[in-house]
Amino acid sequence: MADIQIDDGILRIRNLDIQDPATAAILSAYPQTRWAEITRRAVKIGLGYLKGGESD
Repeated sequence: MADIQIDDGILRIRNLDIQDPATAAILSAYPQTRWAEITRRAVKIGLGYLKGGESD
């Protein structure tokens, strides 16, 4: 289980493992220096889709 903390609107995620070979293949097509930014954007977009669903 990942350690997730929220501090002043900043998400801090440690020990997060994502088992998704298709996603890994897409990410590996980019330079490693961009991986953190791409992942940050993907998480932001993904969490945006969940907005309003917390009461479901």
